[in-house]
Amino acid sequence: MVSLSNQTSFSFYPNNLFVSDKTRLGIPGINFPRKIKVKVTCFAADQPRQQKQQKKKKSQSTNSDADSGVDPVGFLTKLGIADRIFAQFLRERHKAIKDLKDELLKRHFDLRDLASGFELLGMHRHMEHRVDFIDWGPGARYGAIIGDFNGWSPTENSAREGLFGHDDFGYWFIILEDKLREGEEPEELYFQQYNYVDDYDKGDSGVTAEEVFQRANDEYWEPGEDRFIKNRYEVPAKLYEQLFGPNSPQTLEDLGEIPDAETRYKQYKEEHKNDPPSNLPPCDIIDDGRGKPYDIYNVVTSPEWTKKFYEKSPPIPYWLETRKGRKAWLEKYIPAVPHGSKYRLYFNTPDGPLERVPAWATYVQPEDEGKQAYAIHWEPSPESAYKWKHSKPDKPKSLRIYECHVGISGSEAKISSFEDFTKKVLPHVKRAGYNAIQLIGIPEHKDYYTVGYRVTNFFAVSSRYGTPDDFKRLVDEAHGLGLLVFLDIVQSYAAADQMVGLSLFDGSNDCYFHHGKRGHHKHWGTRMFKYGDLDVFHFLISNLNWWITEYQVDGYQFHSLASMIYTHNGFAPFNSGFDDYCNQYVDRDALMYLILANEILHDLHPDIITIAEDATYYPGLCEPVSQGGLGFDYYVNLSATEMWVSLLDSVPDSEWSMSKIVSTLVANKEYADKMLSYAESHNQSISGGRSFAEILFGGIQNEIKLLDRGVSLHKMIRLLTFTIGGRAYLNFMGNEFGHPERVEFPTQSNKFSFSLANRRWDLLESGIHHQLFSFDKDLMDLDKSKGILSRGLPSIHHVNDANMVISFSRGPFLFIFNFHPSNSYEKYGVGVEEAGEYTMILNSDEAKYGGQGLLKEDQYLQRSISKRIDGQRNCLEVFLPSRTAQVYKLTRILRI
Repeated sequence: MVSLSNQTSFSFYPNNLFVSDKTRLGIPGINFPRKIKVKVTCFAADQPRQQKQQKKKKSQSTNSDADSGVDPVGFLTKLGIADRIFAQFLRERHKAIKDLKDELLKRHFDLRDLASGFELLGMHRHMEHRVDFIDWGPGARYGAIIGDFNGWSPTENSAREGLFGHDDFGYWFIILEDKLREGEEPEELYFQQYNYVDDYDKGDSGVTAEEVFQRANDEYWEPGEDRFIKNRYEVPAKLYEQLFGPNSPQTLEDLGEIPDAETRYKQYKEEHKNDPPSNLPPCDIIDDGRGKPYDIYNVVTSPEWTKKFYEKSPPIPYWLETRKGRKAWLEKYIPAVPHGSKYRLYFNTPDGPLERVPAWATYVQPEDEGKQAYAIHWEPSPESAYKWKHSKPDKPKSLRIYECHVGISGSEAKISSFEDFTKKVLPHVKRAGYNAIQLIGIPEHKDYYTVGYRVTNFFAVSSRYGTPDDFKRLVDEAHGLGLLVFLDIVQSYAAADQMVGLSLFDGSNDCYFHHGKRGHHKHWGTRMFKYGDLDVFHFLISNLNWWITEYQVDGYQFHSLASMIYTHNGFAPFNSGFDDYCNQYVDRDALMYLILANEILHDLHPDIITIAEDATYYPGLCEPVSQGGLGFDYYVNLSATEMWVSLLDSVPDSEWSMSKIVSTLVANKEYADKMLSYAESHNQSISGGRSFAEILFGGIQNEIKLLDRGVSLHKMIRLLTFTIGGRAYLNFMGNEFGHPERVEFPTQSNKFSFSLANRRWDLLESGIHHQLFSFDKDLMDLDKSKGILSRGLPSIHHVNDANMVISFSRGPFLFIFNFHPSNSYEKYGVGVEEAGEYTMILNSDEAKYGGQGLLKEDQYLQRSISKRIDGQRNCLEVFLPSRTAQVYKLTRILRI
């Protein structure tokens, strides 16, 4: 027989226990193995055999990839790209991802468990009249919770010494016991549980635990079963109290040595050798004594007993009945951490004491007016907690995204709230014809002027806009209006703040972030995550799952991927082809995180939508993970808005190149269907730039000719960008009606003024802004009612740089643009494939859109001519006024 003494890592979290799926429903359970043979292995003697198995496993893994349709270079083959070095990089990355999964699954039950750290970490109410707190700080020596509930004392609620309060992975575990009210007696059962949220109104019937146990004994257990089976809670209750009760061991020395399983089994047999057979379980373990490097033990039992054991349902209903209700809890206890309490995490480190806002805090008040930041315990009573009313909308075939910032969404010179946004902005978005909103700056950030891009607290909604329940109400009401809700998520870097953020969280410089220069963004002064660290990976992937699980968001736009994919943060020339995407400056850990994040999110939430914002257009952004891609659903065409700004700012209208405009808007043809297009986003309005409206007609309200030019180009740019791109389009709040002013957040340079940190909704009432809004609304209706964006890619057949005319078709729809600043064309010929009658359904020159109304009603219906133009069999001859656009629909097919 082989005696084993394996060194193990002790862990409060991540949880290594093999528990059943019943724990997902709040019902603890254990999976008992059904094999009757137990295999014990001596690892030292068995090493050669394991090496052979690893080689065999590697060979089997390669074959299984092929069988399951996984091809690490599949998208290269599909696109006909033959780059040997990049292909090898993809194969090595694929193998590294498989190894990373294996490492992660050694510490987590499954991928769902990996992405659900928020279920245990942070502050949570435990059913046994207490609050549990867990956070990660591997560099600390001592941990405690300080708050207004304990007089900010660093000794009142601290972690226990040794492995009872701090595991081998650096997770600190602190228990905050509820306080008995005056005159109340301690619980008869040490592990008495209470319903706090679910079924909180049940359990106060007055029936005692002894009565429930007696009924269980009478109804559930059969005659002949001994005292320890009938009173099955006695032994675990005593063991639980012995390990975790008030008189439990505080150190490993107090705990003493725990014998191994073999020794304990022999002790048990010796203690019960004189017991009658009826008091012993009908099974035994027999050693066959073959003396091999590993031994086989046979578990011998009777088939009748085994069948009876597995057919008998566990007595869980009786156990649930012993729980008491919320009313009984409030009568007996004072909550250890009341709702709304302020608290911080206290660490003692080699460099001295530190106070930090917990990394997993869900509601935070950042530093304000010189006061130190703190977390707020958010645990409203079940009666007052927000209850969801609406289900999520179905995933649409195309996206019309309205990008918003809650703080500047009001008309007044102040920070707007979630409540204001819900009441005033959401109805406008619905009326405007969009089907999704994308919110900027929702996670907590200390400095308002950063627009939310320097996140300090990744699991907390920004308290300057309202409470967590206020944000839930916003999302719920958006869903009720049929709007999806996306977050502009920032995981490419983090704020460098220490008191409220993650920088130097536990006193060490490499807790969440890289050490040295690599841990700092080269230009923005932010901290760079250490994506290869398993605990950082766990933190970030749980953060993505948190916003979906807790707040029901429908997707993410991943901000500034170039900052995380490359160690140079994307600030380097890209002129070496595919080598730029696999050289020494590529952070492979960051790529693997993005790949697994997409894989896990789409597995847990099949309707989730992920959007990549990457200025370098990394190869395979929107390719399936199984084919070597990163797995995003859409990517942002960042080049389009840069082109439009450049043309408007520095190129005369008569010198605009139609070919360049089309090639930039179509971008990569292979991925055009996955492209999210926009003419302008928040970057132009917020990030130190000017909106198109400010460029086109800022300060020229009295110059009719210049005003006509501005209004015409504003409409044409949006119409072309919207219709020639992929299945997704985005517009920033206010730009649809030509908001005349930029956004300027309050800073020291403007004396902290809010005068430009708002939106002029009053302009919608009349004038050119009302006309521009009417056009944008009808533009959205092209997709809402006619499905323009979901009709496949456009067929571009006419691009004339001399005449400055562009024409293309998309399904039965024909689009014609005349960008010439002065030339109008009486009978301009453009090709069409189908012979028939074409009816104009949108004309940018209509008076209701601020146009001149040059086309007459009889010119809205056009009949095709049998004449080959632009490679098409037929053509239309249309009147094209300068700086106008027209949209036709084939309404009748003529058979010739």
